[in-house]
This record gives sequence, structure tokens and C-alpha cells, in this order.
Amino acid sequence: MPSTIVRSMAHSTACSIIGCGYIGKRLAQQLLEKDLLVHGYVNSEDSRAECDKLGIPCDVIDLDNADLDVTLPELELDGQNILYLAPPPRCGQVDTRMTNFLRAIDSQLPERFVLISTTGVYGDCKGDWIEESTPLNPTADRAKRRADAEQQVTAFCHEKNIPLIILRVAGIYGPGKIPLARIKSGAPIVNQQDSPFTNRIHAVDLVNICERALLNTKITGTYNITDGHPGTMYEYFTGVAKALDLPAPPAISMAEAQHQLSEGMLSYMAESRRIDNSKLLKDFDLELKYPKLQDGLKKIT
Repeated sequence: MPSTIVRSMAHSTACSIIGCGYIGKRLAQQLLEKDLLVHGYVNSEDSRAECDKLGIPCDVIDLDNADLDVTLPELELDGQNILYLAPPPRCGQVDTRMTNFLRAIDSQLPERFVLISTTGVYGDCKGDWIEESTPLNPTADRAKRRADAEQQVTAFCHEKNIPLIILRVAGIYGPGKIPLARIKSGAPIVNQQDSPFTNRIHAVDLVNICERALLNTKITGTYNITDGHPGTMYEYFTGVAKALDLPAPPAISMAEAQHQLSEGMLSYMAESRRIDNSKLLKDFDLELKYPKLQDGLKKIT
């Protein structure tokens, strides 16, 4: 379906996916199969070529360009249902990409706005169970950027009277989205005793959740997106290794990890929380296809 045709057809379920990557492409294909109007936006010509191969109408936008509203006046999103999947920039505590995007659409308001955020905005919760009402306490800069994006979009949608859905997504896994290279490398992981709690959602379930958030007009508000069965990082890595018939990574203590693991990995290890998903299941009237890690790993390749 050519880009010009998508833009010229007004439809209440026309959807635009900002950041049409791993999840966005899968969602776009699912929506197109249902004869819905879909348009993707990516940040490179290579990404656009990937979308073209899959039959997904797509354009390139540079969310790092502060003059986005000037350089891309054809960004026609007025009346669209928007799913914003684009990641924040890699440094700082402010999501400048979101700032640029909201400025660009100030005169072409969407019908609905779905923002993908992260459960990282809760910070370290010492393994406690977390609900959507838990105050935000991001500690890592990557989480602070996500919290900033939430604040920007919330203010924008409140001012413009646009229904907003914030999806705070846990770690995503699925085909092509597993730590295969790390496991094959033999890099160590923190042992079960010292390993923090982590939370996950299978890609298939996340795509279905995004679809409902975009199309179900009864759904608004903030939701934790996880399978509701948290486990430790140790259980995740060893579970993936077992599913792929690979040797389990060597386990080390947290004290040893301080000298052997990367700074990035240590920052993830410094936070522990268990995320409740009961609000998601109730309001979305949803049964997850992969409610437990063991279910999702059966067809991981």
C-alpha cells in the first residue's frame, strides 16, 4: 500500500508507529493483515528498506532534529492513533526526541496516543511487588529519560485533550530477542542467591497488548506490561541456555561481579522489583499466550 494512499485515506483506525523496529514491524504486519491503515516511521534508510520488504508503508524521520516540524511538514498524523516506540537518546536525563516529536505534531493532533515506557521508572524496589500507583523513582539515566518522556506526553495530551495510554514494559524476549551471543561467549552471570528479581513479557503478547491499546477506545491510563511471573536474572539466563541446549553460564557472586561484569550489566543488577500485572489483565480483558517464561522458551528459536 503506497505511502501517499495511506496518508490520503481518513479512517478512525488509521495507525502510525513511531519507531517501527522489532515490535513495531510485528504489530504493523498484524494490523495490515486485518486491513487496517498503518504507517511506520524509522530513523534510517536501512530500516525503511526492511519495512518495505515486509510490505509496511514507511518513512524516515530524524527525531534528533530540533527542526523536525519544519523539515518534515508532511508528517501528517492528524486524527491518527499513534504508537510511540522510539527510544530516547543514549545519554542525558531528558528525552529530547520526544520534545522534538511533540513540537512537530502540535498542529496535527492524534486521536489516541500510546507511549511505550519501561518498568525501570520505578527504580530499585528491593524485590517488592509494584503496582501502577507506586511512585516513580528512576535511578539510572536511561530510566530518567523514560520518566521524562512520560511527563512530556502526559502534559501534552492533557493540554490537547488526547486519550493517553502509557505502557510500562518489562524486559522483552522472543525469537531473535534473547541473549544468545552472551550465553555462547561463556560470560558469567550472578548466582541465584545474589541475583535480583526481573520481569519479562513475550514479544507476541506485547504486540497483542499494543494492538488493543491502539484500537480499544475504552482503555486509557497507565499499565504495567509483564507476564506477572517475575524470576531472577539467573533463572532467565539459565532458562534460555537450557531451551537452546547450551551450557549454562558460569555463576559468580555479586562481589565477584563488581570486578567482572560491565558497568551496564551492573546497573541492571542493582535494581530488583516484582511487577504486578493484574490491572492489565482486567482492563484489557486479556489472557497472555505466554504467561510464564517456561512457556515462552518452548518456541524461542
